[in-house]
Amino acid sequence: MRKGTSTAAGLLLGFALDRVLGDPRRGHPVAGFGSAAMALERRTYADRRGAGVAHEVIAVGAVVGIGVLARRGGMLATALATWTVLGGHTLAETGRRMADRLESGDLAAARALLPALCGRDPEVLDADGLARAALESIAENTSDATVAPLLWGAVAGVPGLLGYRAVNTLDAMIGYRDERYLRFGWAAARTDDVANLAPARITGVLTAALAPLVGGAPAAALRAWRRDAAGHPSPNAGVVEATMAGALGVRLGGRTQYRHGVEMRPVLGAGPAPAVPDLRRAVRMSEAVQVAAVLVAAGIALAGGRIRGR
Repeated sequence: MRKGTSTAAGLLLGFALDRVLGDPRRGHPVAGFGSAAMALERRTYADRRGAGVAHEVIAVGAVVGIGVLARRGGMLATALATWTVLGGHTLAETGRRMADRLESGDLAAARALLPALCGRDPEVLDADGLARAALESIAENTSDATVAPLLWGAVAGVPGLLGYRAVNTLDAMIGYRDERYLRFGWAAARTDDVANLAPARITGVLTAALAPLVGGAPAAALRAWRRDAAGHPSPNAGVVEATMAGALGVRLGGRTQYRHGVEMRPVLGAGPAPAVPDLRRAVRMSEAVQVAAVLVAAGIALAGGRIRGR
């Protein structure tokens, strides 16, 4: 089997495993990487950008090295790596569970679930705030947890899959602007921004194209992207959140309470604040984008294989 065909088949099989099985229930490799990164941080931490660069290079480099060795396993290795790094099934299930809890009026249970989606302080959020936080997280993580790893897998195989997940995990661990990580976490945050530049924009295009599936219009999604995305502090989250807001016809952004403090985010979209039905629509959109993304990734892998085979 040619390399491009093997990679494409592995991506499709790994995606299917994620849809059927969800995340590995025990001994998740991403959790193992997080524990190893925390142990490494105890040795590398210093309140300097240079220390953060070294931490990033060591942690991500080690994972990419493992990927280089693992890719010898061909299609099966690609499938297992894809299943390991994807989080689309769990993202959609968590979004549905959040909608169920909000719909039943169980705010305590909804607040308890929110940390599985994002790092905001759930105790200060009412039902509308929880719905908005969940919806914004689903929009961003559709790109981070599915589209981006699939695309990196398409262009770089197993090393791309594992390396991307290491980059994204480090950003979630230390890519903050608080006192401890403002300098040490700088490299993690900037590397994640670069790694997600193309995936976020492909996610935006797919979201706009698929907007009619949730009763939206592609033109509205693209208009929100052009008008609002640049105001977001993240060059990537702004794209996917603005496009999702436009596709759903809702308004995202505004006062955002994190555990480290309050941020005033720009308004994304021009409709009303999201409600529980909009959260369910966002989950449907996420799943549609995920399916489209794996088909795009498989096509890229096949095209790359044909080019290399010439």
